[in-house]
Amino acid sequence: FFFFFLSPENMACKTMLLLLGLAVALATASNVLDLTPDSFDQNVNGDKAMFVEFFAPWCGHCKSLAPVWEELADAFSHVPQVGIAKVDADAHRDLGSRFGVSGFPTLKFFPKGSTTPEDYSGGRTLDDLVKFVNTKTGYTGRIKKTASSVVDLNESNFDKIVMDGSKDVLVEFFAPWCGHCKSLAPVYEKVGNTYKNEKDIIIAKMDADAHKVTPGKYGVTGFPTLKWFPKNNKKGEDYSSGRTEDDFVKFINEKTGAQRKAGGGLTDQAGRIADLDALAKLFSDESKRDDLLDQATAAADKIVDAVDAKYYISVMKKIMEKGNDYVATELDRLERMLAGGSIKAERLDQFMKRKNILRAFA
Repeated sequence: FFFFFLSPENMACKTMLLLLGLAVALATASNVLDLTPDSFDQNVNGDKAMFVEFFAPWCGHCKSLAPVWEELADAFSHVPQVGIAKVDADAHRDLGSRFGVSGFPTLKFFPKGSTTPEDYSGGRTLDDLVKFVNTKTGYTGRIKKTASSVVDLNESNFDKIVMDGSKDVLVEFFAPWCGHCKSLAPVYEKVGNTYKNEKDIIIAKMDADAHKVTPGKYGVTGFPTLKWFPKNNKKGEDYSSGRTEDDFVKFINEKTGAQRKAGGGLTDQAGRIADLDALAKLFSDESKRDDLLDQATAAADKIVDAVDAKYYISVMKKIMEKGNDYVATELDRLERMLAGGSIKAERLDQFMKRKNILRAFA
């Protein structure tokens, strides 16, 4: 017999890898059945009710529906008699043609006991879809309500929030019955989440069907209407760019100077200050450090919100105290803290900015 012994360090490493793998698997698990020609008839066989989306990966409306379809599957994950599925009908055209699919997305409901589908032509919000499945099956979907980062406006709070000169505000004027508004809703929610940690940027919405006075004041005649209210112009500017999450993020970043990525992360330029970057590049020359530190301090004194500028100065002092290895050591420490995954959002932003600034010295 042969016995192999692992050191405590190796055991800890293996345990961490196993836990990481489990976390990734759980994070990527989906309750939507991904059907192909090989698996379709096995699953859509009348044993249970099946609601199937025929989609194409390049289709914009399909992309908008995708997160809602995932939520729909989650809502019925506790009901084994109901299945929510999807078919890539661009990759599997014969399967799409078999059910008369000619556009995307096409939604087909297969009742329990039948393999003949019924066309679905109702609304595409989560509420619409859950209500439909509830009615058709007699079961009740459980919708998971999540906190929203989009601010709800009404006649009472509009001026207090939107007219605040210290805030840049994007407002969507919508109507609950509007199809385009329903399609935009999940995207707009993502935009709200992306900027939720930016104290001077607000993503807001107003039901212009319920509150008519303020929308009328700003010339709202159709839905959805998007208006940008920057700090320096509270008359409101029309938003006419694209309506994907990336389009919104690009627009807001350009207008405000924010350095957000879709999803809420920061770009590699967040926290960086051009004048101080130039001094950081020269800091490897030990003979110039005292003078460079004086220049950095003078530059930081001219900046109103000098948190990031002061970190440049802190790094300079640490390098002078601990040597050139300080930058690599500190970067490694921050990387390990970020990998831990238990950092609050505000601290996460701070650490990401510090990483970016440290790289200016590398």
